Amino acid sequence: MFDPTCKFLAESFPADFATWLLGEPITLTKLSPTELSLEPIQADSLILFSSCELILQIEFQTEPDPTMPFRMADYRLRLHRRFPNKQVRQIVIYLKPTNI
Repeated sequence: MFDPTCKFLAESFPADFATWLLGEPITLTKLSPTELSLEPIQADSLILFSSCELILQIEFQTEPDPTMPFRMADYRLRLHRRFPNKQVRQIVIYLKPTNI
């Protein structure tokens, strides 16, 4: 339930997500498709900044995943192969209910 909604929000409002996560207003263009080479894996959101050589990758999780460090390293290597001259910033957003 959360994952498709968050992916939709990140796709619909990439500038807002980037500004929130990076702490400054950003001019950007979205990378598409989000599928990375080799055996297909799909990142939740990839955002390419037009003002600099930066890619922001966002992953949404509702539960802890012991494979998350490996997955993020795999995404990073695949992004480096596809865009060797760009800096990559990766953020995992854990979604869980709160009492607020």
